[in-house]
Amino acid sequence: MKTTLTGIIAALLLAGCAQQTFMINSGVTLTPRQTLTQHFFLHGIAQQKTIDAAAVCGSANKVAKVEVKQTMLNALASTFTMGLYSPREAKIYCLN
Repeated sequence: MKTTLTGIIAALLLAGCAQQTFMINSGVTLTPRQTLTQHFFLHGIAQQKTIDAAAVCGSANKVAKVEVKQTMLNALASTFTMGLYSPREAKIYCLN
């Protein structure tokens, strides 16, 4: 029982979160215009997803930032499927 519990706690601690933020234009935006879930398989090896932030915001000049992150729930999904399914979240922030 202790070994199983230790293994679960270790998996939760090692399932780290990651975030990449790309600041395109300066401006204060508190809420994202669009949130996308990106689905990857086999840890995302040799896979890529393209986000057209200019289309979401109306033009490239209106894009404030693009944020891509792996949340704790995404990391848990990847851990429990042993990397077969590895989701990420992408958020697009636009200037008002």
